[in-house]
Amino acid sequence: MNPVLVIAILVGYFAVLFLISHITSRNSTIDTYFTGNRQSPWYIVAFGMIGASLSGITFISVPGEVGNSNFYYFQLVLGYLVGYFIIAVILLPLYYKLKLVSIYGYLEKRFGYYSYKTGSLYFLMSQSIGASLRLFVVSSVLHIALFQHYNVPFLVTVVVTMSLIWAYTYKAGIKTIVWTDMFQTSMMLLSVGVSIYIISSELNLSFNEMTNTILESNYSTIFNWDWSFEKNFYKQFLTGVVVAIAMNGLDQNEMQKSLTCRDLKDAQKNIFLYSIILVVTNIVFLSLGVLLYVYSIDAGIALAINSSGQFTDTDNLFPNLALNHFNTFAGVIFMLGIASAAFSSADSALTSLTTVFYTDFFNTEHKSDSNKKKLRTKINLSFSILLVSIIMIFHMVNDNSVINTVFTIAGYTYGPLLGLFMFGLFTPYKIKDKWVPLVAISAPILSYILNIVCINWFDFYLGYTLLLCNGLITCLGLWTIRKPEKAIPRNT
Repeated sequence: MNPVLVIAILVGYFAVLFLISHITSRNSTIDTYFTGNRQSPWYIVAFGMIGASLSGITFISVPGEVGNSNFYYFQLVLGYLVGYFIIAVILLPLYYKLKLVSIYGYLEKRFGYYSYKTGSLYFLMSQSIGASLRLFVVSSVLHIALFQHYNVPFLVTVVVTMSLIWAYTYKAGIKTIVWTDMFQTSMMLLSVGVSIYIISSELNLSFNEMTNTILESNYSTIFNWDWSFEKNFYKQFLTGVVVAIAMNGLDQNEMQKSLTCRDLKDAQKNIFLYSIILVVTNIVFLSLGVLLYVYSIDAGIALAINSSGQFTDTDNLFPNLALNHFNTFAGVIFMLGIASAAFSSADSALTSLTTVFYTDFFNTEHKSDSNKKKLRTKINLSFSILLVSIIMIFHMVNDNSVINTVFTIAGYTYGPLLGLFMFGLFTPYKIKDKWVPLVAISAPILSYILNIVCINWFDFYLGYTLLLCNGLITCLGLWTIRKPEKAIPRNT
């Protein structure tokens, strides 16, 4: 794509983001950054959360993976529905009752100081790695599409990317993000919709013919009942439930937006609407994946296949077709889509990292508003630098297997969070708080060993259910350090 055109797209895109930032940051206070003054319309939050949940990785990976995994990913999405229902009826009432800014404040009220800090640290670690990996993807796309044409170093690309995010979020934080997410979700869905239209036109398919092509394709198989298969329905569905709870309901990045709603009822309506939109959106993404493969075969585009008959480099399928085989308009729309998907998840990650570190590790009760803002800004800048550093490590490693391993390790860190909240919500016991860090460190290690044993001894893949095993092992560890007396009440 012409670099000048890419520049024009990005300038227009960020002009809109900065306009939204300017409007939402008027009369902002320190509380505006963290809670949005709890005035966000629930339906705006629900729609915007779609863009944040579907990162740049998801944007290109879900359609590409259809070639190898059919619609099996949708089994996971069905589990999300149950998980989000649990979030709405159990977790949100708890968060609103305790009037939390950082959701990990619950752990201090329930267990004590060490549990609280452990939960916060695990979130900071996992979110830093996850956000960096998502930003690494979008920085790589921007570098290829624009900066490398001018021999600009990748570090400069990353710094520019992070600086733009920091610039439009540092004043009003979550209040700005709620509204920029709405814009970015719209751009992302527009990108997918236009891509589907362009492919259908290239294949001369009417809407009904396109629908039949998708439904009749072998790629559109949703359910797999082979118990030994990693993407078996029961494993995927159960994992969807657990992932929704652990990586959304126990994730400050996701919950902070819901906590900006006016009250609990609005927050619950937000989650219910969001879960419905999420299901529909994923169907659209998977359908796009079918059409991408149908188009590639019809156009005679060679797709690399390994010795096992699996497509390789599937993450590049959508970008390659959009930027090199479709028309210029399609390339423009793709750039808008990938930018929206990536930035909507990255900007909220930066804000949530700042929120948790500020709220959970500093006592600002007696500080003036000006000193609070200075502290928040320093923390915000520090995390920006940290994310840039992690991205550059990914770039230097430049090995997909290593990067995937790092991302998998980040996924392990949600297990202790899941276990801590499960034990707090569903048992009446107090625990020996100072031993919680040891339990939280041991559980992921034991989970990893369990996974290796299942694979090598029983040829059984735990797959994504490993997160649940991690949480249960954490619960078992907490059970061993429980105290005889019970906590009253259980959920406070």
